[in-house]
Amino acid sequence: MKALRLAGAVVIAGSLLLFSARATATASPTPTGSPCTASALTSHLSHVTSVQGYGCEGGWAYLWATLSVASNQVSVTELMSDASGTWRAVSRATYCQAGLLPDVVYRRACFSN
Repeated sequence: MKALRLAGAVVIAGSLLLFSARATATASPTPTGSPCTASALTSHLSHVTSVQGYGCEGGWAYLWATLSVASNQVSVTELMSDASGTWRAVSRATYCQAGLLPDVVYRRACFSN
């Protein structure tokens, strides 16, 4: 009987450790309720001429847009975060790591131009 209780305690402790490690690896900004719209995502970007695509999940977003820079059209992919209460572009070099972003945002923000 004692061996069964010990085995159960080990299984529960192992499960808790696994769950806490997984939660830490997927940490993301706390969503603040910023709307997931093209205008909300582009509000802090200048010279946006068009938006080809965007999406949001869990306080993260990706934005595919065209900017007009010195009379040239430039296509950009931005990784966005709403941790500050408004959508802001953040460094893809910092955040584009497996497990840090929601899957759809990771695939569309980190593997594009």
